Amino acid sequence: MKAFYLTDTGKVRDHNEDSVTIVKNASNEYLMIVADGMGGHRAGEVASSMAVSHLGKRFTDLSSIGTKLDAVNWLNENIDEINKNVIQYAEGHFDSTGMGTTIVLALLTNEFLIFGNIGDSSGFVLKGDKLHKVTKDHTLVNLLVDAGDLTEEEASFHPKKNVLMKAIGAAENIELDKFDVNMGADAILLCSDGLTNMLTKDQIEKILIDDNLEVEEKISKLVRKSNARGGTDNISIAYLVRNEGCEKE
Repeated sequence: MKAFYLTDTGKVRDHNEDSVTIVKNASNEYLMIVADGMGGHRAGEVASSMAVSHLGKRFTDLSSIGTKLDAVNWLNENIDEINKNVIQYAEGHFDSTGMGTTIVLALLTNEFLIFGNIGDSSGFVLKGDKLHKVTKDHTLVNLLVDAGDLTEEEASFHPKKNVLMKAIGAAENIELDKFDVNMGADAILLCSDGLTNMLTKDQIEKILIDDNLEVEEKISKLVRKSNARGGTDNISIAYLVRNEGCEKE
């Protein structure tokens, strides 16, 4: 495995509310996480950091995540705990009203690959030089697209395209959307919307399949390109490349 992650403030924001990590436990299982925080008085960076540090520490403390069912239960339990912690923090800090965070994660073992998300941070797999989006954004415009009220093209230019319908800290009960993914993927990409709002999927794909670039160079180039196009938000990316794929049973 080759893994690399990077976060950048961008060109417009005065501080970075994103958090990102890739961690490995004793069984060489990987957990990748990107969280994009929101809220006043830097509360967003507190929320995203709470989510990433909680999951990262709990995962590295495990000898193994166990079966796929064990992994799903572990994710549900920890997301629920993080959500309660974020709400409790906001209630105890008057300047943290509206505090919350998106999250996208990927959990990879020798047996399975699970993606999970809440909000509009995105998860992709690269397979056969084609980038495929796995997660589904929890936004108002996606709801309208699903209802047939907007086309995908109209949604991409809609003034309310970043209005979230779901986020950690936004409600007492929150559920992580989970995706059981074919393990034939060559690489896994997670990112905040600071990347996907600046670059199209095709533009991201073109950089990722460039054989002349090392993993670190690809991610750095994605950040540079996003900033060159305006860098209107924080940009966070986690990328993991498999040395060799294995087909799902």
